[in-house]
Amino acid sequence: MKKGYLSEYFIGFGYKHLSAVEALRHRSKQHEFNGVNGLRKVFGLDRRTFNTTFIYLCDDDPEPVKDTGFMTWYDSREMDDTRSSEYRLYFPDTTVSDNANEGDLLVIGRRPDDTLVAIIAESGSTIENQILWLFGIVDQTHPGYSVKGELESDQVKLEFASRYILEQIGVEIEETDENFLDIMLEKFEGGFPTTRVFSEFARSTIPDISAHDNPDEVVIAWIEREEVLFRTLERHLIGDRLRAGFSDDDVDAFIKFSLSVQNRRKSRAGSALENHLEFIFAERSIRYSRTPFTEGRAKPDFLFPGEVEYHDKNFSPLLLTMLGVKSSCKDRWRQVLAEADRIERKHLLTLEPGISENQTNEMQAKSLQLVLPSGIHNTYTAVQRGWLMNIADFIYLVNKNQQ
Repeated sequence: MKKGYLSEYFIGFGYKHLSAVEALRHRSKQHEFNGVNGLRKVFGLDRRTFNTTFIYLCDDDPEPVKDTGFMTWYDSREMDDTRSSEYRLYFPDTTVSDNANEGDLLVIGRRPDDTLVAIIAESGSTIENQILWLFGIVDQTHPGYSVKGELESDQVKLEFASRYILEQIGVEIEETDENFLDIMLEKFEGGFPTTRVFSEFARSTIPDISAHDNPDEVVIAWIEREEVLFRTLERHLIGDRLRAGFSDDDVDAFIKFSLSVQNRRKSRAGSALENHLEFIFAERSIRYSRTPFTEGRAKPDFLFPGEVEYHDKNFSPLLLTMLGVKSSCKDRWRQVLAEADRIERKHLLTLEPGISENQTNEMQAKSLQLVLPSGIHNTYTAVQRGWLMNIADFIYLVNKNQQ
């Protein structure tokens, strides 16, 4: 295991596409994955039962479908010395297996704590693309399991896009920086500040980075630092609240607290990205309006050069630019299409890696231009990369329109 590498979270894994027999089980109560002999490299030769987290991922659901259970690994011929081994992987019925379909991608990973994660991703989806990229899966033609062990996993260094996908499948990223904890507790008086204040603080902790540097690298650096600082502060404050405890009859308070944690994480991620972009625009003397009103009280994230020019019918729409900002995209990109009627070609900046070609083809058909930091472009296909725009290119476009 190496810090900062995929093997920090998975010591080995196998993958395949589900066959009709495996996916369409007619709701029987006992199931086995087929063709598992190749998994001996991950599971060994002895009979084992592993606690397992089952996850089903598709683009239509905002949250993964999760269930817990177990998998049993065993040689069905272990008592017959006259025949060669035939390993099987048994698992009980779960809400995840109920969602599986023929052709879906299955990845079974062994975690360092000796538990398993069984990930099923909908065939042809963006999340399938992301899982394939995360695990470095290239050959998908093998009918049985293809397997990668710890040595190969150690070669997969985690970067921003990798950590993003791990969080999408529910793998908790544990990177924190305790050196800043006391500073934050004093500065924020033992609580969470507004997202704008927190973003400003995160930027201040990397003084050697400027808004005038390469914006694609700067945005990722600031976002990564803010994530680490947020997790550091959150872990401390949540720990204090959990240590204080909840009474036996205070279930509602516990649920409310849990929901507040999840909601804070989701709302902060999008706001942080907007905050850092706004700072770059302001420092570069780019004129803009943040969350202005357009038709029907719609509120795009950014309008260039601004709200006044947008509502001036004499101002050429060719000099207007709209930018939607969504840290994660999924199907929500369509919301951007209705946020500025005067602007034919919309722009959407996201941190979402590996969006499927079906989705990006539809974006192009709808005159929506996707903008991503350059470091995320390698999660897209060569055909897609020829169309993608980076942040530096977007800033050049806006500056050109304002000259």
